[in-house]
Amino acid sequence: MSPQSTTPLTTPTGPVEVPTIGFGVWQVPEDEVVSAVRTALDAGYRHVDTASAYGNERGVGQALAESDVDRDEVFVTTKVWNDDHGRDATFRAFDASMERLGLDVLDLYLVHWPVPRQDRYVETWEALRELRDGGRVRAVGVCNFHEEHLQRAHDETGEWPSINQIELHPYLQQLALRAFHEEHGIVTESWSPLASGQQVLDDPVVTRVARRHGATPAQVVIAWHLALGLVVIPKSVTPTRIVENLAAVDLTLTGQDVEELSTLDRGFRTGPNPDDFNEV
Repeated sequence: MSPQSTTPLTTPTGPVEVPTIGFGVWQVPEDEVVSAVRTALDAGYRHVDTASAYGNERGVGQALAESDVDRDEVFVTTKVWNDDHGRDATFRAFDASMERLGLDVLDLYLVHWPVPRQDRYVETWEALRELRDGGRVRAVGVCNFHEEHLQRAHDETGEWPSINQIELHPYLQQLALRAFHEEHGIVTESWSPLASGQQVLDDPVVTRVARRHGATPAQVVIAWHLALGLVVIPKSVTPTRIVENLAAVDLTLTGQDVEELSTLDRGFRTGPNPDDFNEV
């Protein structure tokens, strides 16, 4: 398997390299996450994405501690949840996450959702910047921010988030938001990259491209993300699929393949619209 490529995240002190394919643990129960993460690390993943809201940070930390892979070789992301917005609450949430993960320094900390009704995401973004400037986090960013959320965060703090993790897959391609990211040096990271189900994986275009390459539909979709220059975090608890998903780094799609897959956009969300999601 080819070594994983990386994408630089912009920080005031220089770039921080994030592996372009990571292992996501959303909805992986605490009692399964240790085995899943250890399998992923053994397979060659060097990027693990969790969140306080997932309820499995402690298991991720256990897997990291038990792995033969050096801590410095693994890029770890977690996120601050909606009910911890605000400066002091964010600091407390960060300390709690770090205790559960068993880490001294985090690679990437993200604001999980903007939660517009609370109107505290800029203050929370400021708190993340303080944590980074204090040496506790290497890079900071956001999740699920639309253009107006990103613009306001920049206007009030003078800094763009280094990365925005958003729902993105062939049925929801986020073209305008990706263009905004590119204009302002924000890396795009895809959550739910396989659309959390079989609709995309069973799509005739996806299966046709998969047959063309002798690959799985999931490998084709992951390779499409990588071909577009995105960071992608597929999730699975099945050992064979964990290994198969990572093997997508060796799949090179043609320009025709990418064009065909890029015709599938239909604005289909598997998760909530950030403008309306105010759950705490």
